[in-house]
This record gives sequence, structure tokens and C-alpha cells, in this order.
Amino acid sequence: FHGDVEVFDYLLSLDIKWDFVQIQLNYVDWKNSEELNAEYMYNQLLERNIPAVIMEPILGGRLAKMPNYLTGLLKQQKPEASVGSWAFRYAGTFSNVLTVLSGMTYKEHLLDNLFSYCPLIPINENEKILLEQVAQEFIKYPLVSCTECGYCMPCQYGIDIPGVFAHYNKCINEGNFAKSIEDENFKKNRRAFLIGYDRSVPKLRQANHCIGCKLCVPECPQGINIPAEMTRINEYVEHLKQETDFETI
Repeated sequence: FHGDVEVFDYLLSLDIKWDFVQIQLNYVDWKNSEELNAEYMYNQLLERNIPAVIMEPILGGRLAKMPNYLTGLLKQQKPEASVGSWAFRYAGTFSNVLTVLSGMTYKEHLLDNLFSYCPLIPINENEKILLEQVAQEFIKYPLVSCTECGYCMPCQYGIDIPGVFAHYNKCINEGNFAKSIEDENFKKNRRAFLIGYDRSVPKLRQANHCIGCKLCVPECPQGINIPAEMTRINEYVEHLKQETDFETI
């Protein structure tokens, strides 16, 4: 299901026996996303005894590649556990979950998933508190909520939308993000962002070529205002190039 609560409620009101419903659920969206409202959707399915299939348990990989500070909070609790395994265990803890979907690119991803579920050790109350703390901190970072699903592609004007967002988020996660020209590491972070940007996204496919046509907006299941984010990122890039001061992006 991709949509708002009104449509969700309408579909559940129909005289249809649903074998299962697929929803987006993870520990960030559980309480912190008005658009997705994972807590409400899951509880409505639980009330009707409809099994839930879970998509985006790690938010397109964003909960496996978090800012270093948040990674540290989880590693302090379980040094041997991968960051992504916390999100997989969380999604699998709910009693009415039939299965948890996972996009796996490398053998390491497969092994991590197997170790997370064989056997599954449910998230306990103390761990739930920790994950809610991590979620509250996570949403403070100026990340773009892109899961790199590619539904917005191809862009008619050639922009690599997921690629632009992926590089921007990666730099925030790794600490290569300048908040001001007064920052101690401004020059280092500026260099890392700009060089990495040109290497990961060809110049003709970067954010400055967005014309704001908005054709991509209705295709995004995360409800991202893609043209607005492209403008925001491009303004940040221009400030970096010109080494001029800017407000926090």
C-alpha cells in the first residue's frame, strides 16, 4: 500500500477478504511520519486479523548507513550486531507480521538478514526505548527521505534523482557536511562533498538541471517534494563552490 490513511481506511472497509496487506514499517516511521502512519496502519490490520507484509524495514538502506553518532549509540548496546539488524529485528518483532521484505545486493546482506532472523530475537522494551531515541535524533538530520526505489525515473530532463539524493545523504551520514564556512572542517568537508558529487553524478545529471516540472512528484511513494529538494541541494552546492556563508541546509 502506498497512499494516505483515508484511502487505506476505504480499502479496509470494502467487503473483501484480504489475505495480507503490505505496508511500510520501521522504527523511524512508526511514530514519526504523519504521511505513512505505520503505527495506525499496523494496528488496523491487527484489529482485523489481516497479516502484514513489511516493506522498507531499513528505509532503502538508510537505517543501515546512519550518521556516525547514531551508529555509535547502537554499537554501544550491541557491538557485534550490524546497524541494519536492529531495523530487521524491529520489523519482525510484531506478532501480526507475515514476512519482512529485503532488497539484497551483496552476499553480506543475505548473511546479515539470515543472522537477524535465525533465530529472531524480538526487540525488548529497553531496546524499543533506545530505538525511539535513535529515531528522534535521526529525523533531526537534514536527510532526504529517499529510499532509491527509482519510481521517479527516468527524469525527462536527465537528472539522476536518486543519485543526487544518495550522495547528499551519504555525506551527512559520514560527517562530510559543512554547516557553515566557520566550521573547523569546512574546507575538508567542502572538498569531500564536491569531488564526490562529480564522481557519483555526471554534471549534466546534477540538481542544477532541474526545471521544476514536478512530473516526478506524484511518482514518489515517500511524498518527497523532489523539485524543492533539488533546489535546496543545488543552493547548498553553489554555496560550497563559492565558499560563501549560508544558513543550515
